[in-house]
Amino acid sequence: MLKKNDVYNIEIDDLGHSGEGVGRIDGFTVFVEGGIPGDYLKIKLTTLKKNYGAGKIIEIIQGSENRMNPLCSLANVCGGCQIMHMDYEAQLEVKGKRVKETLERIGKIQTTVKSTLGMENPFEYRNKAQFPVGTIKGKAILGFYKKGSHEIVDTSYCYIQAPINKEVVEAIKEYIKDYHISVYDEKTKQGLIRHLVTKVGFTTGEVMVVLVTNGRELPHKKQLIEILTKKVEGLKSIIQNINDKNTNVIFGKETIKLYGEEKIVDYIGDLKFYISAQSFFQVNPVQTKILYEKALEYAKLSGEENVFDIYCGIGTISLFLAKTAKKVIGVEVVEAAIKDAKENAEINAITNTEFYTGKAEVVIPQLYEEGIKADVVVVDPPRKGCEEAVLATIVKMNPKRVVYVSCNPATLARDLVYLEVRGYKTVEVQPVDMFPHTAHVETVALLSRV
Repeated sequence: MLKKNDVYNIEIDDLGHSGEGVGRIDGFTVFVEGGIPGDYLKIKLTTLKKNYGAGKIIEIIQGSENRMNPLCSLANVCGGCQIMHMDYEAQLEVKGKRVKETLERIGKIQTTVKSTLGMENPFEYRNKAQFPVGTIKGKAILGFYKKGSHEIVDTSYCYIQAPINKEVVEAIKEYIKDYHISVYDEKTKQGLIRHLVTKVGFTTGEVMVVLVTNGRELPHKKQLIEILTKKVEGLKSIIQNINDKNTNVIFGKETIKLYGEEKIVDYIGDLKFYISAQSFFQVNPVQTKILYEKALEYAKLSGEENVFDIYCGIGTISLFLAKTAKKVIGVEVVEAAIKDAKENAEINAITNTEFYTGKAEVVIPQLYEEGIKADVVVVDPPRKGCEEAVLATIVKMNPKRVVYVSCNPATLARDLVYLEVRGYKTVEVQPVDMFPHTAHVETVALLSRV
């Protein structure tokens, strides 16, 4: 009989969805933060529930052959990189294994799951960073939140972020210090500077700096611009966003341009995209290109197909598909994203796209009732997966192929089952590592009509 706070030895044989190690003590499942497959650990059982427990590492009795010292000294403190202490090739293997086992366990789906597509250089890949701003003993700190808290870990360099962020963070610290700019306090709701957000065009080198403030008045704007333009190479845009609400949401509704352009430019493949302070853009452009090329390969377009891109966002996949499709119809609930999608089509001189704003589960059935159908359907839903009304309409529409882009293997498995029992077969599944050193995995699945 296991007891809370007792000490046990455990062998880790799997990785959980949040990057925690998974092992068993007398057949009882225990999750261990920081454990990886192959570890033999001494742990303290800190949580004991009916069906599972959680433990804290006291000693690594024998580390896995895939255990390594993380490059980042803050990896065990910051909540960003859950598995940086694991060899990268082993990360790719465990992500592919999780996809395959999830499909088999939840969906009873037997299909080809290919090896996870990883990065040649799995560092400095994120083109967007969000730094909360706080103080310690009167000194401004910028960094990331400590695991499971709102306590800020002070840092100027992150191994998975664009390197230029170091210069941006140092410039903002200098501005706050030299001009005695107040910093927002979550407890008192007082102070000016709340967040620093950066966006970087990986192809163009263009940089946008966004300061989120608790009020309109920003002192010493001229000096802020001088500091940033002097220190930050490639700086094209400085934006102030005003958020004076008592909320955990980073951005407010009002945005003011302080310097340069309102948007920066970047490319995915040969497609050009404008990126504004609040627009969504995939944070790993290198792997995004690989992901979209795989989706395009699975779509097998000849130029004669009408394609639906459901949950299309700002139209990135739509524009990839449009190059070899007769027509692409994109559907997205966020109005601002559809506005960006239309603009992105225009700047790339793509004329065979049409975008609709609204809930997919409402718009897709309406289009079908109007006689608008697709030969190929691409879906890229949020973590909760597709709404049943969307899947039901796809089945009625009876397209030749469905390409499913997923960020959650569990809801992917659920939705594939729905389609498989209604006339489709999962031909192949390709995991893609969009977020190295984290537990997340993206997946592209191809389904064909039986």
